[in-house]
Amino acid sequence: MVSEEDITLAVELIKKGWDEAKIRRRLPRDEADEIMEIARARIRARDKFSRDDLWMDLEGLRYSTHEVVARYRAKRLGKAGVKSIADVSCGIGIQLIFYATEVERAYGIDIDPRKVAYARKNAEKYGVSNIEFINADSLSPETVEKVDAEVIFSDPARPPEAPERRLEDLLPSPLKVYEAYKSKTDSFIFDLPPQIRRERVPWKGEFEYIDLFGALNRLTFYFEPLARAERSAVSLPKGVRLESDPNLEDIVEWADEPREYLYEIPQSIDYADLINELFHSVDGELRMLLREKRRVLATSSERLTSDYFKRAYTLVDVVKFHPLRINEVLRREGFGRVKLRASVPPADYYRFKELLERGLNGDKMAYVFGFGDRAIIAETL
Repeated sequence: MVSEEDITLAVELIKKGWDEAKIRRRLPRDEADEIMEIARARIRARDKFSRDDLWMDLEGLRYSTHEVVARYRAKRLGKAGVKSIADVSCGIGIQLIFYATEVERAYGIDIDPRKVAYARKNAEKYGVSNIEFINADSLSPETVEKVDAEVIFSDPARPPEAPERRLEDLLPSPLKVYEAYKSKTDSFIFDLPPQIRRERVPWKGEFEYIDLFGALNRLTFYFEPLARAERSAVSLPKGVRLESDPNLEDIVEWADEPREYLYEIPQSIDYADLINELFHSVDGELRMLLREKRRVLATSSERLTSDYFKRAYTLVDVVKFHPLRINEVLRREGFGRVKLRASVPPADYYRFKELLERGLNGDKMAYVFGFGDRAIIAETL
């Protein structure tokens, strides 16, 4: 195993802008590849974890759970009174480590010996000692026999972008994990692609969609013994949660035109089909205005407040969706910068944004949304 000192040195030299060949000459030759990858992963992970000394390769970093999400899910498990959990294909172990802080006994299983070694190191970094690590095929009968846990958790690897997300394509497939461990427990937790269609999941339970810092981050599926609702949405790090209620009257209505105030609805609420529940939670008359894949807007004539809103705006103007017409309004209203919240072909995006910001010299930020063939120009409250 490479040394902590060599990794720290590589991180420092990369940050200083040293040439890679020059850095490698300062490292043990046989371990330079691994050291450099861990160093790069630590630098990229600076906003994902509270620690800067974790062990991971770039793949492990990519699939690891953000610490804020890992802590939230662990707290939820602890409140459910769970005493033991096994993480199938635990990777570098971040979610497992946080689960372990809330249970008496935990198992971390992975077929990759390097991932297990990194996970063990990371558990030491966090001061967690109640995890039994198993370097083996998590689906083999021999491995299953070693595991005695109330809950089985799995965060499978996603394949490259596909036309449709399916359980069969995840590695390991939740279908195979369930078949392997169903004789052990009836409580499973699966980390699934948020884009997967719920009807493709063949079990009863809860679909919990998680927004992290304003962007959709996770879909966690809890089997029925652990479920608290059919669907839920959580905004982190605020910790605000909304649950489905089939008994609510449908009060969602649409507005033909934007009104004085606009509200951006988190993707988690949209993906969980909880817009009606959100409307019921708001004290005031709210109307839907825009529902697209990446953004959902509601509007009102009076200012409303809700912990569930991602962001609130005041309406500035509505004009033809043309950069020159938008730019005229931005200059007139004293804006200096623009956040484009509309679908523009990637090849045209930077040119379009350049035209929007041409000649602006104010200090305010404008938000521009697409609304049919028109643009909604707004600023945050």
